[in-house]
Amino acid sequence: MLPVYILDDIHSGEWTMGGASRWWLHHSLQRLNESLQRRLLVLRGDPLQLLPALAQQSGASAVHWNRCYEPWRIQRDSLLKEHLQGASVTVHSHNSALLWEPWLVLKSDQTPYQMFTPYYRRGCLNAVAPRLPLPVPVSLALQETTGAGAAGIEALQLLPTIPWDRTMVATWQIGEQAAQRRLQDFLDTGLVGYREGRNIPQRPNVSRLSPHLHFGEVSPQQVWAQAQQAGLEQHAEDDLDCFLSELGWREFSTYLLYHRPSLTRENLQRRFDRFPWGDDRALLQAWQRGATGYPLVDAGMRELWQTGYMHNRVRMVAGSFLVKNLLTHWHRGEDWFWDCLVDADLASNSASWQWIAGCGADAAPYFRVFNPVTQSEKFDPQGVYIRRYVPELARMPDKYLHDPSSAPGAVLSAAGVVLGREYPRAIVDLKESRERALAAFKTL
Repeated sequence: MLPVYILDDIHSGEWTMGGASRWWLHHSLQRLNESLQRRLLVLRGDPLQLLPALAQQSGASAVHWNRCYEPWRIQRDSLLKEHLQGASVTVHSHNSALLWEPWLVLKSDQTPYQMFTPYYRRGCLNAVAPRLPLPVPVSLALQETTGAGAAGIEALQLLPTIPWDRTMVATWQIGEQAAQRRLQDFLDTGLVGYREGRNIPQRPNVSRLSPHLHFGEVSPQQVWAQAQQAGLEQHAEDDLDCFLSELGWREFSTYLLYHRPSLTRENLQRRFDRFPWGDDRALLQAWQRGATGYPLVDAGMRELWQTGYMHNRVRMVAGSFLVKNLLTHWHRGEDWFWDCLVDADLASNSASWQWIAGCGADAAPYFRVFNPVTQSEKFDPQGVYIRRYVPELARMPDKYLHDPSSAPGAVLSAAGVVLGREYPRAIVDLKESRERALAAFKTL
């Protein structure tokens, strides 16, 4: 076997990997190369040219790859298969990324599902069960080749030229072994209580497996099988069902992208094409910097910048604030997350932003506007999460921590906070901005 990775920035168009994803990829390739006896051949360029030439040079009788579901990759891989087969090379593609192939889960009339619950409960759970993981190979017979190893990874120049990744380095362990440890830690300490605890940012009840899944360091089959076993052993059936349904949401996002390739930019609910979005760059930049004056939103945006990750509950609050309170197009949030997330996945990112904007499949009703103050009071009542990422508010009492702009001057002074200096004033009024968003929605 000759193991090959090709970085394709040729066919990706506007969806070339963002900075945080490239950072993760660098370290993930390093771990993979080590596990393959430092014989991973790493190339950069057009696979349509590189792979047929490599197959010819190496005398390969077959080429295997794992399927991708982004529209541009489907188009590229179809052409690649034609080129290789035209050169008498056998091609095998495999499913390593999904529990259920998107073309196999259909309604009785053979059309795709539009809503998550029937898709998952009626379609997936009544389909063939996810396959069990295969055992680890005892050994691999690897082909010697020139240019393989760490030098090829370094040549990709995936790491940042300025050290904005310091906190990310301290946050993550990357690679297959790290993914297995993260999965086991979650099953041991986070699965019990998952249904409720996943909403509390400071609790260990989220798996944080999304970047490992995205980069193939762990498969959904492994996660599904091990979670089922752990859930039964721990008598945590409700928590298990909730966690498995989150894997189902991951599948549904890819399913939507496969059947609706325009998901990345076009509103699934086309009436939103007429929505009167604003374009206030100052508001957008305040949101990006975590300087909105609403601590839960700011904590989430700073966690994103510092770690390449944001807790899911906070993602919903921060996303809702951008598209509804600031009336900023969901494309702006989609693009920012694409560049900043280590788990930036085209299907999940696009589907999630359409969901929060109210224009996607199975979307949150538009009148559901997440209030960052009440969400903060409910899910971070002692401000553990906020104080971690917004340390300038560390001395604020819990009563006013969630909305400093409403605090009396004496309270702010005692906490050492001057609004507009140590911490920004709220950039919009929540009630007024919510009413403005609902009025805009009524124009549709």
